[in-house]
Amino acid sequence: MPSALSVRPIGTTFEVFCAFLKLGLTSFGGPIAHLGYFRDELVVRRKWIDEKGYGDLVALCQFLPGPASSQVGFALGLLRAGFPGALAAWAAFTLPSAAILVAFAFGAGIFGGTVGDGVIHGLKVVAVAIVAQAVWGMARNLCPDRARASIALAAVLVVILVGGSTGQIGAIVAGGLAGLLLCREPVSRIEGELRFGVPKWLGLFCLVAFVVLLLALPVLRGFISWQGVTTADAFYRAGALVFGGGHVILPLLETEVVQTGWVSADQFLAGYGMAQAIPGPLSAFAAYLGAILQPPPNGFAGAVIALVFVFLPGFLLLVGALPLWDEFRTKPNAQAAIRGANAAVVGILGAALYSPVWTSAIIGTYEFALALTCFVLLTVWQTPPWLVVAISACGGLAIGLTGST
Repeated sequence: MPSALSVRPIGTTFEVFCAFLKLGLTSFGGPIAHLGYFRDELVVRRKWIDEKGYGDLVALCQFLPGPASSQVGFALGLLRAGFPGALAAWAAFTLPSAAILVAFAFGAGIFGGTVGDGVIHGLKVVAVAIVAQAVWGMARNLCPDRARASIALAAVLVVILVGGSTGQIGAIVAGGLAGLLLCREPVSRIEGELRFGVPKWLGLFCLVAFVVLLLALPVLRGFISWQGVTTADAFYRAGALVFGGGHVILPLLETEVVQTGWVSADQFLAGYGMAQAIPGPLSAFAAYLGAILQPPPNGFAGAVIALVFVFLPGFLLLVGALPLWDEFRTKPNAQAAIRGANAAVVGILGAALYSPVWTSAIIGTYEFALALTCFVLLTVWQTPPWLVVAISACGGLAIGLTGST
């Protein structure tokens, strides 16, 4: 009997908010770990959805661009309490980490001298280990054969030769086209169905809105000189291209805020390292960047603009896909294209591992040894990321105090 999901709200917005606030305060470990927390709390304990339905929902969100764990949370809030519940789920899961990162952005300026510089450098070094772990894990899962490994390598070359957001978008598009030719596999029978009760007209409206914003925001920034529009465009475009996991947002945001001079490479990597030490979605890193970028609006206003627009495209695509998913996901061409696009994403993240992550953080043998230690702790010892971040911060402080390189 297939699993069926129907959006007839049976809970309250407050109930959803409380459930996701607990998850937002306790869900460490990245998007895959978040999905495990969601299952334990909402499938096993609260029984908001059955196992088959949850698996089907996860498959949809993994298929679409966007932050997968936040999309799953949004959909579960939608299932439980309608669209108010969906917004409550996103806010409760995201705001704790966003608030911590904004506080760090405001407080980062007080870090100075040898101690402050050492801690910040340790946060930059741990980013090397975390991104390397992400590349390794994603390569094993998304590039298991010669064809997809070759697509990933080609994506690295495209990013290096073309550069900027054009290179990244071109690599993903080329990866999808290559997937149509090289990644065709027998389509396995897919159990379950998603029936959220979202009307097709609303789904179509959201898909059109997604495309219109993607195309119109770059045009608007040419006519409106206000930096807020430029910021919205940059973060919306980054959020629209997050395939394959939360870490993929790193190179996309680096292109938008570091290469434009809005944020320094040191600030960027320090904030990214800090984002690993706290619970909640990695995409909340956008709030930190919005708070510190120059020129204004920054601070609280910049954080809100960045946070909303980095999540908006993923949610528009999710609502747009819900009425069409059961038919679309069985198409061989769709599955082949997404395999190729995911392989290209591995290449994009691999290129970012070298520049700016490695080149900005590894400036001597001691930094290399610290990064390698963090990598082994993460991959072999399965140490919690927050603890690895703390260890690296202490290591960076020790390197700074001794003056070692």
